[in-house]
Amino acid sequence: MNVVYASNDAYARHLGVSMYSLLDHNQVAERVRIFVLAVGMSQENQDKLTWIARHFDREITFLPIGDLKDRFPYEVDTGGFDISAMGRLFAGSVLPEEVERVLYLDCDTVVLSSLKRLWETDLKGRVMGAVMEPTIYPKVKESIGLKQEDPYFNSGVLLLDLARWRKDGIEKRLVEFFGSMGGKAFACDQDTLNGALKGQIKALSPRYNFFTNYRYFHYKDLVAQSPAYQAISGDVFIRAKKHPAILHYAGDERPWKAGNLGHYRKAYELYLSMTPWKGTPKETGQRGYLFAYHIMDYLTWLCPPARRQISRRFGMKLVEGRRSDSPSLPEEG
Repeated sequence: MNVVYASNDAYARHLGVSMYSLLDHNQVAERVRIFVLAVGMSQENQDKLTWIARHFDREITFLPIGDLKDRFPYEVDTGGFDISAMGRLFAGSVLPEEVERVLYLDCDTVVLSSLKRLWETDLKGRVMGAVMEPTIYPKVKESIGLKQEDPYFNSGVLLLDLARWRKDGIEKRLVEFFGSMGGKAFACDQDTLNGALKGQIKALSPRYNFFTNYRYFHYKDLVAQSPAYQAISGDVFIRAKKHPAILHYAGDERPWKAGNLGHYRKAYELYLSMTPWKGTPKETGQRGYLFAYHIMDYLTWLCPPARRQISRRFGMKLVEGRRSDSPSLPEEG
């Protein structure tokens, strides 16, 4: 199994948590190779990540990718997301040629089970597999040429057929698509992948990229927001909620922030305690906001229309008006 992350120093700790959980739950795999697309990562953080890999007797390779903006023949505006988020677009040219299939994971993920079945998924001729994100803002889909009935996928977990990726010149298509958007999009890399690869993405089970605040969404409400989500049955969604294979802390309830009350925070805390970053204090200053956000989680369960109304009224303004602290991408609300 080939697994790739993209990270800078700010997210190295979270990468370590994700990597430890990945290797812990995939110890019976014959071979696991980790590749890190490093954007200005210090030697100290590289050494800590190497310690984790060696602890499980696995391989890790750091691939410095320099200033990603130099890879675009035009000005790039990532809208507040760190430029390292764009690293996944260049996996085909940065990873060794012999790597023909790779699993990309965002740093803010925690793995809770074996990924053997995910790794062996038949993409059925598609260049990429990903999990649908039905709560994305309608105007985001419209801006990249998708109709409301079209599926939209989250880029936090990607199963890539790199052999076909290279053969079909996908990297060039992605760069050209982002350029056609003026080098700017609401969810930079994610919008680029969805817009440029429409019809070439296989839908994966939500258990392989379970957004932690989807715990509070009803299946029927997700289908109402995006009819394409009917491709995922209600039973599959419920099983994903009860037994997620990969948690994705994609919302505002980050488990490394003091005051976070999210249901799945303990999984992150458990694996953090096993890494060289054990004991790192949580970030402070958002207790009030996180308490209010958690109340909104329960409002989502009790009254989905109220959640959507709040999101439509304030969500886009909040996201567009702040600088994200993560290369991950936000879902609606």
